Amino acid sequence: MQKFSRWGAVDTQKNRPSHACKNQCQPYGSEALPKGILSTTADLEMRPLWGTPMKMANVKPSMNLLAISVGIKQKEVVNQMVKKFLSSNFVIMLFHYDGVVDEWRDLEWSDRAVHVSAINQTKWWFAKRFLHPDIVAGYDYIFVWDEDIGVENFHPGRYLSIIKDEGLEISQPALDPTKSEVHHQITVRGRKSKVHRLEDSPTLNWKSSEVDGKRQ
Repeated sequence: MQKFSRWGAVDTQKNRPSHACKNQCQPYGSEALPKGILSTTADLEMRPLWGTPMKMANVKPSMNLLAISVGIKQKEVVNQMVKKFLSSNFVIMLFHYDGVVDEWRDLEWSDRAVHVSAINQTKWWFAKRFLHPDIVAGYDYIFVWDEDIGVENFHPGRYLSIIKDEGLEISQPALDPTKSEVHHQITVRGRKSKVHRLEDSPTLNWKSSEVDGKRQ
């Protein structure tokens, strides 16, 4: 089709993009996948190489995640911690900052945990890179813990029930000052209630909440 202007005839067909060519000239294998195959989110659940996936086998998936930055020197402390959280149906992810992974293989739960290794990195270095929002969006609660926390008097299920009842989105177990080294007064366990809060601090410019529970 042509149209006339003060500059002469213009072929409008030549100015139109060729959708047919665009589709036909794509490299082989670069075609878009059919709808329904791609998902905007994922999780850290283990998938079998064959057989029926856990979710399709009517097995309740874990809805909470425990991520710990660990070194082999704290192996036994971490072992006790992980066993408690597994009993409350948590997914376990270990960040190995010392690069030692094989020496954890003898623990009964090791094959059920996700192991990530990078030398001399902090837990937040790992978290920023491996706890992407698209991966953890499906979990109700995410615990990012240190490796040296004693859990003799801690029960993950009870803790979850408290923070759910209180509507807390960010929290941490409070510290018993007789058993723990205290760096911030807000983390000291209160005796009069099961929850204490620090809100709208004018000096710190943040909001936070603390849940009372024995943590060593």
